[in-house]
Amino acid sequence: MSFSSPSRPTSANTERPSIPRTVWALGWVSLLMDISSEMVQTMLPLFLVGSMGAPAILIGLLEGVSVVIAMVVRLGAGILSDRWRSRKGLVSFGYGLAALSKLFFPLAESIFGIACGKFLDRIGKGIRSAPRDALLADASPAAIRGACFGLRKSMDSLGGVIGPLIAVLVLFASQDNFRLLFWLAVIPATLAVCVLLLGVREPDRITPDKPGKPPIDWHAARRLGKAFWTLIALAALLGAARFSEAFLLLRAHESGIALTWAPLVILGMHLVYSAVAYPVGRLSDRLGRRAMLPLSLVFLAAANVLLALWPGNLVMLALALGLWGLHMGFSQGVLATLVADVAPADLRGTAFGLFNLSTGLAVLVGNLLAGLLWDSWGSVATFSAGAIFALLTLAGSFFLKLPSHRLA
Repeated sequence: MSFSSPSRPTSANTERPSIPRTVWALGWVSLLMDISSEMVQTMLPLFLVGSMGAPAILIGLLEGVSVVIAMVVRLGAGILSDRWRSRKGLVSFGYGLAALSKLFFPLAESIFGIACGKFLDRIGKGIRSAPRDALLADASPAAIRGACFGLRKSMDSLGGVIGPLIAVLVLFASQDNFRLLFWLAVIPATLAVCVLLLGVREPDRITPDKPGKPPIDWHAARRLGKAFWTLIALAALLGAARFSEAFLLLRAHESGIALTWAPLVILGMHLVYSAVAYPVGRLSDRLGRRAMLPLSLVFLAAANVLLALWPGNLVMLALALGLWGLHMGFSQGVLATLVADVAPADLRGTAFGLFNLSTGLAVLVGNLLAGLLWDSWGSVATFSAGAIFALLTLAGSFFLKLPSHRLA
């Protein structure tokens, strides 16, 4: 795998540009919406089972359908954001739907109402994801693009820490008043939309000469280039090698941590992720992105080895979760930055849509395999396989060649 380093200042006195206001605003939008979403999603299974009597298979069905909806919508939204004059319009619509969906949960009197809210939330997430990342790439100066993507990832992951903490505290203080929690989740979602509308300014960008032409064709696919499709292959391998956090929760419970407190263990992983994503992005701007992904795979393989070989050891569990957080911090922002690096400016929405679709499908396949291994041979088999897949992806990364990426 060969990534050329980003362009660097020509002299020691040349100042690097500062992170634009729009990038900061998108970071705050991600943080606020993730707080809202995690306040709901962390406790929603407990609400469905405990208060509404939903069977576990229904929860699995809701999660599966939600994932499929989000993946399909992401591609279409990314393509449209390239063809339309405004990415911000689609991003605002997606976040608006997500905020609206939060009203369904406290008002729902049946499982059908909960399902409607969840599907609307996933549609909103699908609509906003690719256009938002493309808008972030449009607004980011090339010399600090890694820092800009790393900042958004850090703030998004921080929301994943704050949301569940608020949920635990609210339920503890209110004696498990789920509807109060869901009403409170409306507040950060509304603030996220306000910050987006008032704080995000869409920069000028290349727009198509013929907006009425089909949204994607073979010419556009060829224009994305070999570098992009090679990156997609690598990202798909990585997605299949990384399992859902649900398996980390189960492993924590196996290690002797009460199920009630197991989610707090995952918050430690998110804290590490949030702490390193931005510095790693800055580092990738200065040193290039070549070493970041292989290093992230070393962290992932090591985490899986610890989880497989030392069950019940809380010290090893904590170390494994820290390594998992390092893997996320060294990979997620860098991958998104590379998509922005290698894709033509007028096809960034399409590129991010394809990237999200391919990685989502890979994660879905990886999770199905992880669940099958867990049910058939236990958790050791699942994490042993995870280590093997991570090492195979690491080996493959050195054979995948990417030409110099463009920084325009």
